[in-house]
Amino acid sequence: MRIGIDARFWNETGIGRYIRNLVIYIQKSDTKNDYVLFIKPEDEVSIKSALTSPRISYRAVNIPWHTLKEQVQFPRLIKKEKIELMHFPYFAVPIFYKGSYIVTIHDLILHHFSTGQASTLPFFVYQAKRAAYKIVMKKAADKAEKIIAVSNATKQEIIDHLNVPKGKVDVTYEGFDIGEKSKDIELPKNPYFLHVGNVYPHKNVELLLTAFSKISKNANLLIVGKKDYFMNRLIKFADTHGMNKNVIFLHTVSDDELVSYYKNASGVVVSSFMEGFGLPAVEAMAYGTLVISSDIPSLREVTGGNALFFDPYSKSDLIEKLNLVLNPTQELNDMKKDAKKYVQKYTWEKMAKETVRIYESSTRLR
Repeated sequence: MRIGIDARFWNETGIGRYIRNLVIYIQKSDTKNDYVLFIKPEDEVSIKSALTSPRISYRAVNIPWHTLKEQVQFPRLIKKEKIELMHFPYFAVPIFYKGSYIVTIHDLILHHFSTGQASTLPFFVYQAKRAAYKIVMKKAADKAEKIIAVSNATKQEIIDHLNVPKGKVDVTYEGFDIGEKSKDIELPKNPYFLHVGNVYPHKNVELLLTAFSKISKNANLLIVGKKDYFMNRLIKFADTHGMNKNVIFLHTVSDDELVSYYKNASGVVVSSFMEGFGLPAVEAMAYGTLVISSDIPSLREVTGGNALFFDPYSKSDLIEKLNLVLNPTQELNDMKKDAKKYVQKYTWEKMAKETVRIYESSTRLR
């Protein structure tokens, strides 16, 4: 087959990591199909340096996502390349695209968190964009040959909220890839908790800050994530409530540095109200670090229950769990060992091979 992949998110975090690893491992394992990557012009150099397979070609498209140009022009460019099956690794599928395609839906967070708090846009503009998102998401799911979900919890969300048949949705778990090489960096002298990733409202990091402020002062909280509108708002929240003394915000952290922060943390906190997969939990487990997780279906599933769970709406419950971690027991040490074994099931290579099988089993192409 001649398969297209929308790789415009190549250098982004989150979905970008998913796309990069999907393509890198496809080139190692798939010797039958040909691929065309649709990329942003500015990403061409970095993509070509990462890929060597003669089966992969590139088409630079200067088309931003979530635009009218994406809806109207992108389908024409895909058709021009004679693509037999297109993979959209994100829900932004052009509604006028008439070819066969597969879509990856990572979560349905916007279906649940509908307030303007989740956006920097004016409220009415945000509501209009959210309505457009729902239309695009629904059409993407309805017209897809197959839908890929990143967990069974997300699969159930897709079935429930997008009203698609169970057999149309396949699950391919993500992997972890930041490596074992750590960097010698200056770490806090006190025991510390770690939060990794963006701090959008559904991440529930304000609860984490509030709970942390009530525990021992001989501990630190490290929050690692890019400095954007939401991070600035969180920093202001911490400052307003006098929480900054023991909280450290880190915005530019290399993978090697992140390994050191993971390995030396007393616990990694994932406080989200909702997650599709929960990569920081998986990474923490891989490095033998205890996960303190909100008790939600996707994180129960992805951790295999090998985490210390708390009610994401209960400050007192989180305080209790943080204090437990500062006074570790043999039970918690055993949990970390079990978690490290369990997490080995998640690999990008396995995810890529399963994705290729989904491509090849697409109903219209049998």
